[in-house]
Amino acid sequence: MSGVEFTAAAVQLEARLGDVNYNLAKTNNLIDDAFRRGADLVIVPEFFTTGIAFHPSLLNAALPLEGRALQLLCDKARRYNRPVGGSFIAIKQDRERYNTFVLAFPDGSYYSHDKDLPTMWENCYYRGGSDPGILETPLGPWGVALCWELIRTQTARRLRSKIDLLVGGSCWWTLPEKIPLPLKKKLIRINRELMEEAPARMARILGVPFVHAAHAGSFECHTPWLPGLTYRSYYLGETQIVDGRGKILARRKQSEGEGIVTAKIKPGRVEPSETAPERFWIPDLHPMFKLFWSYQNLHGRRYYRKVTRKHTIR
Repeated sequence: MSGVEFTAAAVQLEARLGDVNYNLAKTNNLIDDAFRRGADLVIVPEFFTTGIAFHPSLLNAALPLEGRALQLLCDKARRYNRPVGGSFIAIKQDRERYNTFVLAFPDGSYYSHDKDLPTMWENCYYRGGSDPGILETPLGPWGVALCWELIRTQTARRLRSKIDLLVGGSCWWTLPEKIPLPLKKKLIRINRELMEEAPARMARILGVPFVHAAHAGSFECHTPWLPGLTYRSYYLGETQIVDGRGKILARRKQSEGEGIVTAKIKPGRVEPSETAPERFWIPDLHPMFKLFWSYQNLHGRRYYRKVTRKHTIR
């Protein structure tokens, strides 16, 4: 597959929050379906075992790195003689939790990346990693980017000119349905546009194809630092396969729900058609999103220290 055109598949998932057994079973079936459609590579979303939100079920949803989620990916890679990847909340040898993307190969080997910065309430359930997100696979150097890693310039800096293919996924939510907020309709529109544009924009900046899996479906959880206030919302979908010039080859919108997209891609670099700006965020992020980012990050880090770290998995 190195330097050769092949069929990539990306899965759009509707997970149940924190229900590991249900989500593993559903992911198992979707991977099978993707390979039956002729895929040579299958990517499932980040948090494919759990989804993500501020919800108590997430406290019991982390898995050992070399546990059931990794075993599923390795078993599928071996059965179909093709690589398969996705991310889940993993407990590692240091007893900390990470959002770990794993790319498994037929021979039982695997390569991994820990997401660098948790996004908002994600901070409640795992800590950030420090690796560069470059997987030195038998098929060449592949990069990984997960959700809001797609809109940060540090992701572009560590991957540009170093990879031939980008893989990853998102679990990107939107604003709550019924909570009154200033500029709510505008912010919902901006957030959706950010999600829609992020995979193609990162592909243009890096000059490589991108296989991006995502979550769709609704969820209900708590609101950080506002006890008793329910947060009802949904994930934005946008499973996409994009070429190195940012052309969308296959796409599944949020409204289409769960399913699979496939497209022919060829790993390799083209001249990047966009340059990452000299700032923290790639898009010119609206001040309200920076506020949400700051306050939820603060809440989440405190919650991780005081609650998650001390919680014993049942």
